[in-house]
Amino acid sequence: MKKLITVIFAAIIFACFQSAEAQQAGKIPRVGYLSLSAKPDLRVEVFVQGLRDLGWVDGQNIAIEYRWAANKAENLPALADELVGLKVDLIVAAATPAVSAAKNATKTIPIVMTGVADAVGSGFVASLAQPGGNITGSTNILPELAGKRLELLREILPKLSRVAFLAYGPDPAHKLFVKQAQEAAQSFKLRFQPLVLAGVEEIDGAFSAMIKERAGALIIQTLFPAVLGQGPRIAKLAAKNRIPTISDGSQFAEAGGLMFYGPEPIGGHRRAAAFVDKILKGRKPADLPVEQPTKFELVINLKTAKQIGLTIPQSVLYRADKVIK
Repeated sequence: MKKLITVIFAAIIFACFQSAEAQQAGKIPRVGYLSLSAKPDLRVEVFVQGLRDLGWVDGQNIAIEYRWAANKAENLPALADELVGLKVDLIVAAATPAVSAAKNATKTIPIVMTGVADAVGSGFVASLAQPGGNITGSTNILPELAGKRLELLREILPKLSRVAFLAYGPDPAHKLFVKQAQEAAQSFKLRFQPLVLAGVEEIDGAFSAMIKERAGALIIQTLFPAVLGQGPRIAKLAAKNRIPTISDGSQFAEAGGLMFYGPEPIGGHRRAAAFVDKILKGRKPADLPVEQPTKFELVINLKTAKQIGLTIPQSVLYRADKVIK
């Protein structure tokens, strides 16, 4: 009898162990997606497709928890805390304000960043080669491209003397953008007008200010068209006031802006899927080098040029990757 009880007890322990093991094996990884945007866009589609290409299908072998800040940076900390409270296995943070919020919310959950202007300068990683900590992903070199954008503006506007810069104050990286653009403007001996906005509701006022100062061109920080969805609005105001514009924000030229110049817009989200794949398979963020863009594009909207009475030199058109007619 004693031997029988021992056998039964062992069988129960074994069954419990098997059940726990089966539950663990059947656990679906949960990935948080934190964005300043109000809704999904092309970049999210690219990210999800990138996961599918690597064998991860939302709702089947992975669960994605989306959190949208509705274009308000002040919403991000609470949303980041929500994802941490859900005990997600990983957080994908899109754009510098979202990465900052995620970084402040957790020091242990892996964070994959994308759409960040300067990962090292923003304090997210120790270095690109050895990020350390719990953050990795991709970083752009957008502020450093300010000189190239001004060069393009000077080529199409030889008499340009004043340039305005539209910056988004809630983005911690906006100071980097303003600094780089100002230094570039000084090198070209241009008067520089930084317009740092607290929110998108200040865009109309910013245009009034630049018109008063007779700005001859406008550079727009990435977040306005790429994340905040303000590309069409800014392009329309610029066209109405005949102000040539350039930005590295995704789809800016397609939305009516004069020129887009910067890293290929959706590459970072495609790469984010690869980072998620590696981390879910056991790699540590600290050991995954941060990547930088390798492909840059120039897109010119000739319809907008015609609307504002501007002729784009053939030498510039020849270098364009895409011309919108």
